[in-house]
Amino acid sequence: MTALYAEHGLRLVRLAVIMLGDRATAEDVVQDAFLGLYRRWDSLTDTSHPLAYVRASVMNGCRSALRRRSRGAVGLFTEPPAESAEARALVSEEYRAVVAAIRRLPARQREALLLRYYLDMTEDETARAMGVSRGTVKSATSRALAAIGRILKEES
Repeated sequence: MTALYAEHGLRLVRLAVIMLGDRATAEDVVQDAFLGLYRRWDSLTDTSHPLAYVRASVMNGCRSALRRRSRGAVGLFTEPPAESAEARALVSEEYRAVVAAIRRLPARQREALLLRYYLDMTEDETARAMGVSRGTVKSATSRALAAIGRILKEES
């Protein structure tokens, strides 16, 4: 469990931050996913792919957090927290523009795009993680890329 977290924890937090726009909530979602895996380890029928379990749990946690947020739950941020001056200096303007464009995408498109290109999953892996068909992944990814292109073009 420790090795799995050490190898993939930060990447999963980054994925959740892009999905949620809030680092604190993203860290909580990832922590809950690893805790869930730890608690259920002895009852899992297949322990050969723990990363797939954690990744699916993170995505489900992000969906739940977004649902709570859309219902106006108290204590959740609607805007990303302000970054420090040092953090802003480290991240290029183009990167921030792309991340902002990704955050504007509908949830399914954002999720498909991040799983496919950020986590480098195949279409089949992405479909399984999202619980949709491969065709849905392809269309959501295509629409997401087109939308990001339009958003970036409008802002330039």
